[in-house]
Amino acid sequence: MNAFPRTALALAALTFSSLAAAQVTFYEQENFAGRSFTTKDRVNNLSRSGFNDRASSVEVAGSRWEVCEDARFQGACRVLRPGSYPSLAAMGLNDSVSSVRRVGASATVQDSRFAPAPPASQVTFFADRGFRGQAFTSIRPVTDFRQAGFNDRASSVEVSGTRWEACEYPQYGGRCTVLRPGRYGSLRDMGLNDQVSSVRPLRWSQQVASNRYAPMPDARMSAEDRQEQREQRAEERQERRDFRRRNNERTYQANVTSVRAVVGTPEQRCWVEREQVPQSQSGINVPGAIVGAVIGGILGHQVGSGNTQDVARIGGMAAGGYVGNKIGQSQSQSQPAMQDVQKCASVPSQTPTYWDVTYNFRGQDHRVQMTTQPGATVTVNEQGEPRT
Repeated sequence: MNAFPRTALALAALTFSSLAAAQVTFYEQENFAGRSFTTKDRVNNLSRSGFNDRASSVEVAGSRWEVCEDARFQGACRVLRPGSYPSLAAMGLNDSVSSVRRVGASATVQDSRFAPAPPASQVTFFADRGFRGQAFTSIRPVTDFRQAGFNDRASSVEVSGTRWEACEYPQYGGRCTVLRPGRYGSLRDMGLNDQVSSVRPLRWSQQVASNRYAPMPDARMSAEDRQEQREQRAEERQERRDFRRRNNERTYQANVTSVRAVVGTPEQRCWVEREQVPQSQSGINVPGAIVGAVIGGILGHQVGSGNTQDVARIGGMAAGGYVGNKIGQSQSQSQPAMQDVQKCASVPSQTPTYWDVTYNFRGQDHRVQMTTQPGATVTVNEQGEPRT
């Protein structure tokens, strides 16, 4: 007879435990650094807690939470699933959150209201500094690195999703350091180079003293890596060039932020022009001189007799050659020679080969190459991939 009351009490205790675990923690800086503010209750205006428009990262536990840019849940709002969000900039809410409330498990939430999913919680160690050499990745606690053949070998590490505690001895013994999400190019700065023997993720609600944290990860490098990954994904999508809409795939409109027309290489164009050809500058017109000499010889032969006739013939030939040369030159100058000449030049292409388009979807920039000029928006799917 006591079974039912005990069951009811157990369910009530479980419900209370779930509610108690539901909380959200905001941080002043990205990667869960700086001053923090935790609440398990609805907050209509964060200015009363001194945390209005100050959050840059957030940890969500136990339930879904809605965050809004204005007080009393006005303005742009996003629903956060349980997990760790190292940057609110990805959802356009960096230093912009003014109100927050828990979303009930039975509440229906449209897909467009959800923030991008938080990164998966995992840690990857590398044998060499600068994320080189043999790697070892885990999404679960590792009590002894000897089981994975990686004991005292780690020199750099990548952390995503949540905080991880790395210790120098197995079973989380010895000196331990807490790693925020990010990239650590060298474990030497924290005194753990070739010293890590165990690692485990930390719960969202677990409090950590500030002196237990490792130095901040290289945020600039992380941003560059994220940009490189986005560009690589964009190139992969471009290579596929399959922007067709899938069956029953939901689409959205993303605002175009920049468009650059890319033209082809310059083209060589050739044409033919008729031009005057320069004449010889020797001063002797051979055809004219020959004709003139023949005519002069004939005239000289008719003039004299004997030796006189020979002299006259020679003189006539010379005079005729001279006159014929002058006549030939006169005719050549009055009728210059013309011929067809081919000319070529490089002409810039006037037609764009493609358009390099940048658009913003849910706080993230995407790039795509399009064969037609876009309008003010482009059609995308849930992941921000173009669709036609």
